[in-house]
Amino acid sequence: MSVLRSVVLGTGSCLPERVVTNAALAERVETSDEWIVQRTGIRQRHIAAAGETTSVLGARAARAALDAAGLGPGDIDLVICATSTPDHTFPATATQIQAALGIDRGAAFDLQAVCAGFVFGVSTADKFLVTGAARRALVIGAETFSRIVDWEDRTTCVLFGDGAGAVVLEAREEAGARGVLSAALRSDGRYREKLYVDGGPGSTGTTGRLRMEGREVFRFAVGQVADVIAEALERAGATAADLDWFVPHQANRRIIEASADKIGIPRDKIVMTVDRHGNTSAASIPLALDAACRDGRIRAGDLVMIEAIGGGFSWGAALIRW
Repeated sequence: MSVLRSVVLGTGSCLPERVVTNAALAERVETSDEWIVQRTGIRQRHIAAAGETTSVLGARAARAALDAAGLGPGDIDLVICATSTPDHTFPATATQIQAALGIDRGAAFDLQAVCAGFVFGVSTADKFLVTGAARRALVIGAETFSRIVDWEDRTTCVLFGDGAGAVVLEAREEAGARGVLSAALRSDGRYREKLYVDGGPGSTGTTGRLRMEGREVFRFAVGQVADVIAEALERAGATAADLDWFVPHQANRRIIEASADKIGIPRDKIVMTVDRHGNTSAASIPLALDAACRDGRIRAGDLVMIEAIGGGFSWGAALIRW
């Protein structure tokens, strides 16, 4: 019996040209390449140039995803942009991407779940597609975190980078198990002070700067992310042993490896890009997905788990048959 599922047709990504190495950061704040690599696994990150806004990066990634899917703007009737660094308070960055691509039908809106935004975006798009509310969706994760980090705070400025990634999803009648199989999403606003931005239009009238309690985030991430991974697997009737690839939020190598170890996912099944991208928040998973698709690791039929945790806290996981 066939089932209507949200199937991935293509992926795309965009990284700013400017690369900032750990050595370059060490000239600005008291840190070192050894210190950063040992604690995070990050060796470099991309930083957006003047004029490279979140929507600019997002539109480039979306075009690449459309090209990979063999589709054009007229084929899309839903655009979701997961971002914590929108171009403007309003209108939504997704509408700016929609306009840049020449999409003139359907809905476009932003989704804010910080680093977990792309997982939330995929799950949201899936609900539109399997209910018939939309036929094809662009789900984009795009960020310019370099504009909200405190470049004097060495504990946070070394972690983040800019970029965008995108996937095209289509509602298809599938006789097999291809497509988005399950998702598990969580939020708990009691942990706001652990990872947040200390400003906003409704509070201070300013953009604010990112603040984080690193040890607390690490502890919470390893414990809670494993639970949503297990739930997503259970809902799909799968186990960790069934996974071909684990594509986590690229925040910190130690968090990624500890989470995989806890759920029983072999490290050779982890797609890791944190070393060259840094933490690009909602963009990190689609950037990693695109890298693994283009280098041939992720192939048709593979079972892929994506997961992330972000400020709030908000966290989630989704299981996709490629």
